[in-house]
Amino acid sequence: MRCAAIVILNFNGESMLRRFLPSVVEHSVHDLIVVDNGSDDGSLTFLRSHYPAVRIIQLASNVGYSGGYNEGLAQLQGSYEFYLLLNSDMSVTPAWDLKMVDFLVEHPKMAVAQPKIRSINQEGYFDYAGGAGGFLDSFGYPYCRGRILHTLEEDRGQYQESINLDWASGACFCVRASCFHGFGGFDPMFFAHMEEIDLCWRLRSAGWEIGVNPEVAVFHLGGGTLRKSNPRKTYLNFRNSLFMLYKNLSCIAFIRVFVMRMVLDFGALIHIAFSNGLQHAWAIHKAYVHFLKNYRKLPTSPRNPAKFISSKQAHVKSIILAYYLQRKTRFGDFD
Repeated sequence: MRCAAIVILNFNGESMLRRFLPSVVEHSVHDLIVVDNGSDDGSLTFLRSHYPAVRIIQLASNVGYSGGYNEGLAQLQGSYEFYLLLNSDMSVTPAWDLKMVDFLVEHPKMAVAQPKIRSINQEGYFDYAGGAGGFLDSFGYPYCRGRILHTLEEDRGQYQESINLDWASGACFCVRASCFHGFGGFDPMFFAHMEEIDLCWRLRSAGWEIGVNPEVAVFHLGGGTLRKSNPRKTYLNFRNSLFMLYKNLSCIAFIRVFVMRMVLDFGALIHIAFSNGLQHAWAIHKAYVHFLKNYRKLPTSPRNPAKFISSKQAHVKSIILAYYLQRKTRFGDFD
């Protein structure tokens, strides 16, 4: 068994590979593998001609982030101890992969860890997709050190402490292969968005820790697959959040949270209708309809609501109300 593999999921991302793969090749040590989600652009031709040493796992069709990684990593099972999952729109720093693997080796109770993720578009600031580590409020809304809803913080070294998280960003994280496969990987019903939060929740419920290595920084473009302006992104985020809550809470706890989520999400629907347009508001409606039609198909897992709120998270009842009513826009505001 080899130590680790860097695995990049690609779907029609030739432009992203041309821009960002050179950084990954230059600054990485471990095996580099691209899982292709049925691309029909020039991605594979580019890889074969410019990076023949990169292994390609070619899937027949686009099965999303969840299915793509599940199918790709299934072909690697038994060959590696760790997987480093990396978005195709990422720039990395020297020895980032060695440092991330060493971090998990040094923390045997930790299943998943992420680096600090900073924005390419807003130089010096954290990135929306993960910041310096993710948490959930008591209604299941995610937030990060360095990113509260729409507000990004400048990285001034304020989050150099390595702490336990609720979730690590799937844009870039290192996971023990035994944990990924042992817990069934990502839920394919999610397709894309929030599947890593669901996996981290399942791992936490079983006693594993989720962490951040602040000594490593990577840089994320964002929107390489679905931009914020795309209503499908809104749909997936709201639907998958409900999926996640239903899967991981007890029935009674879910009902309590779901009632409040309907109130908060209806408020979000009204707000989004005026700020982003009716298509995004309709996407939230569709998310609820799809959830109510399909929640019984979700795989069951041991439900332990006590694992829902972490020690840090207990201070944040509702990130939505804190952000809009109390004007708390930085993670430090909750200390």
